[in-house]
Amino acid sequence: MLARVISGGQSGADRAALDSAIAAGIPYGGWCPRGGWAEDRETPPGIRADYPDLRETPSAETSQRTTWNVRDSDATLLLTRDHPHLRSPGTDLTARAASRLGRPHLVVDVSDRAGCEPIRGLIRSLPEGGTLNVGGPRESEAPGIYDQAVALLGSALEAPRG
Repeated sequence: MLARVISGGQSGADRAALDSAIAAGIPYGGWCPRGGWAEDRETPPGIRADYPDLRETPSAETSQRTTWNVRDSDATLLLTRDHPHLRSPGTDLTARAASRLGRPHLVVDVSDRAGCEPIRGLIRSLPEGGTLNVGGPRESEAPGIYDQAVALLGSALEAPRG
């Protein structure tokens, strides 16, 4: 059973994770940069005005937030799009941090209709009361990824019927 979803609160995939967790009744959390900075919430309290359960790192650097969210989770889900021209430095950093810290991570293309099952499999692989970190490109790097990620996560996080 998933106990918590964490994310850095950046626009795009991160924010979709927080909103999807809230909609599914799953507690959320995670680290955001000092001041609550996000590309669309540049002045304090930043993203924490909308998501008060996020905690600020000592640094305003996004890399600290990224690394700490990987560190404080049992696994990381990276939501992206399989476009050769789309490279997200933050998403790449998250994957490298997961490898370096020995945390499992899964990359799922948000446009893949079958992406829900691998996500559910990752969640089932977590220890009881596990924490899932979710990341991916910012909205400015992948316009529309928020909506695609919400649709995919909404299905993946909904309670099984029956």
